[in-house]
Amino acid sequence: MTSDFIVIGGGLVGAAVSYGLLKLGATVTILDEGDTAFRASRGNFGLVWVQSKGDGMHEYATWSRESSDLWPNFAELLVEETGINVGHHRPGGLELCLDEAEYMDFENSINRMHNQPNVAENGRRMISGDEVRRMEPSVGPEVVGASYCPYDGIVNPLYTLRALHQKCIESGLIYRPDHEVKKIIPQIRGFKIITNEGYFLSDKVILAAGNGNKALGEFVGLDIPTGPERGHIVVTERTSPLFNYVLGAIRQTDEGTVMLGATKENVGFDSGFNFEMAAKIIDKAVRKIPALKKLRMIRSWSALRIMSPDGFPIYEESSNFPGAFVITCHSGVTLAAAHALKLAPELLGNDFNGKFNAFSPKRFDVR
Repeated sequence: MTSDFIVIGGGLVGAAVSYGLLKLGATVTILDEGDTAFRASRGNFGLVWVQSKGDGMHEYATWSRESSDLWPNFAELLVEETGINVGHHRPGGLELCLDEAEYMDFENSINRMHNQPNVAENGRRMISGDEVRRMEPSVGPEVVGASYCPYDGIVNPLYTLRALHQKCIESGLIYRPDHEVKKIIPQIRGFKIITNEGYFLSDKVILAAGNGNKALGEFVGLDIPTGPERGHIVVTERTSPLFNYVLGAIRQTDEGTVMLGATKENVGFDSGFNFEMAAKIIDKAVRKIPALKKLRMIRSWSALRIMSPDGFPIYEESSNFPGAFVITCHSGVTLAAAHALKLAPELLGNDFNGKFNAFSPKRFDVR
């Protein structure tokens, strides 16, 4: 079976890129490992987040802001094309601070980002505890202030993934679940991808397999220094609308549940649940929003993020085997609109590495 592109990975990154390629007339096959994969797209918090993205890389700050600006149109497109409302809202975001040290950390981050050259303005500013409570009356007395950004929002990642897959398949996508890639063999022209269910041929191949990309990159001369980072989420019962804004680690879904997060643990590929971490999430959340004490916790889970050494995306076309690309990041929700509408067209061009030079893994080659 031959396609213009084979995309390895059927999560939000792979599906968004495939969506963009299919719109431009390319033929695409997605090889999806199935439910044995770690499935970051199904375990994340669903933020379209701008304010803290890019401290240390102005290109990432600008890219995140651009994707946030694309999201309203992207969400409307998905509704028109599939009838699925992906639940995108952009009311602005507040990162609540429980002490002065946390407040100073955010303030220092804002100052650093303002000093970066060519960074897109994200409107981020620090506000006092009293101003926070005027904007968001549910905030408790322990909150001393917050970082506010008007471009932050939320989306339902599960509906987004479903809509992308539905539209891609309607547009001619060949979707192969339960196909674990065992080997990628560069050919004189194109690539041969060996799976547990047979082989596939393509002119180009895109690695969008999240934490699986590091091993896959070795087949096509790509050094992809990513690793897993475990996070936890706790979900409450449904309740009436509580918030005017997205509160960073606290967000309410359209269905009424409140999601609480998130932790960071470096435990390798252990996706097991840590009850101590969940307890810390709940404790911090009720200190910020006392009304949450009245709600029952109904479910929780842990999942593995895909993290590069500096936390920024990695985009690269292989120099040894042109036509092999890696697209990987921990912000697959925030960047889904940009991946679909801006990055995908560049995969059909001739200067991908020039366009995305800042995101090359060569930035880690410190000698």
